[in-house]
Amino acid sequence: MQQIPFIIRAKSPLAIGRQKRDSSISEVEIYIPGTVLRGAIAGQMIRQAQAAGQDFANDPDSDFKCLFIDNQAIFQNAYPALTEDLQLHPEVRVMPVTALSAKNKSGFKSKGKSGVFDTLIDRFCAEAYGQIYDPNDPTDGDRVDGFKGFYSVVKSSDQDQYFSHAASSRLLTKVGINRRRATSEDKVLYSLQVLNETKQKGDRVEEMAFAGSIWVDNILAEPFRNYLEQQGRSIRIGGGISRGLGKIEIQLMSSEAESSKSTVYQRIDDFNKKLKQRWDRWKFFGSPLQNLLDDRCFFTLDLQSDAILTESWLRTMVISEAMLQQAVNLTTGNLQLHASYSSYGYRAGWNTAWGLHKDMQLTTDRGSVFLFSVDESDRLVWQAALADLEIRGIGHLTAEGFGQIKVCDEFHNVLREEAV
Repeated sequence: MQQIPFIIRAKSPLAIGRQKRDSSISEVEIYIPGTVLRGAIAGQMIRQAQAAGQDFANDPDSDFKCLFIDNQAIFQNAYPALTEDLQLHPEVRVMPVTALSAKNKSGFKSKGKSGVFDTLIDRFCAEAYGQIYDPNDPTDGDRVDGFKGFYSVVKSSDQDQYFSHAASSRLLTKVGINRRRATSEDKVLYSLQVLNETKQKGDRVEEMAFAGSIWVDNILAEPFRNYLEQQGRSIRIGGGISRGLGKIEIQLMSSEAESSKSTVYQRIDDFNKKLKQRWDRWKFFGSPLQNLLDDRCFFTLDLQSDAILTESWLRTMVISEAMLQQAVNLTTGNLQLHASYSSYGYRAGWNTAWGLHKDMQLTTDRGSVFLFSVDESDRLVWQAALADLEIRGIGHLTAEGFGQIKVCDEFHNVLREEAV
């Protein structure tokens, strides 16, 4: 498959609703879900075909069927992006749930805060050595709390810079119109929560941007890229389109030069080196209860989007050994799950093609972390399988943006005394 990275620029407020379970209140999303973008592009293609008198939606050999019915295109979520003098950094990551920052000065050091660090490796070592791990702020010993959200890293020769990303929202108050009198209707006043189309940066106002990517089958990648380049200004997303909302511009970016496999291999190597170094430092407290690192290769699965997971036909919020083996089609390596940090939520939506509500789904929240290990002798075969899994995702509805993963997120290597 080929990756098509893109930037979505908001040209008007975006009404991308998220309805709570057992509630009539619809809140706005803080990003653009892959399922919303997928539905918008599919709807645009269907409307154009109908205007031209075509019915390729039911054509078994059409590109539309391959992309949207056979799921040969994987639409990943688009997260708030960083704009710096109009230079976009498209890789936006989800902060792992194991990341912490000072309770009173929460944030990256680049913004004058106390800094952010990860606790996964230290928690694993502390448990193995029979110790209690209770971290605090490395600068002044203050209390720490979870640090959530989106972030990106700007690489430099001196020191990497970390930036947090967020999208703001506001309420639009609307009044109903009486169709007969063409005036405001009595007792029809409502508010709609929307994502802002701009953001304030210093003395200037910038367009809000969202970064994401689409993985497409090799044969369809070039035609689909050409279609997006032609239609990138005419696609609308979310609700309230007839009222001027949902106007966007899709700007395609160049694909990463480095292959996905090589980056996954490097991240796994870096993570194991950091884990081994930290394990040796914990020997200060004595001998471990069990030497877990002997001839083992460790890796993490970090959820970059909400995931819909099932095991034995039942919903679950943990990726078990059996589930992962089934996902990568491997049974070798003596796979072991050492730690899981996850929480759950609920997701629903609206299917425009059917004109019906989607079923409420139990999901595992993005940012969840799972630590696994396999025999060192099977490292190569597992690395190749994990690189492929990082593209395809895990669980159900991966073509709609659910179940995105990142293998060994680099932020796990940022330890407490190295807070960024």
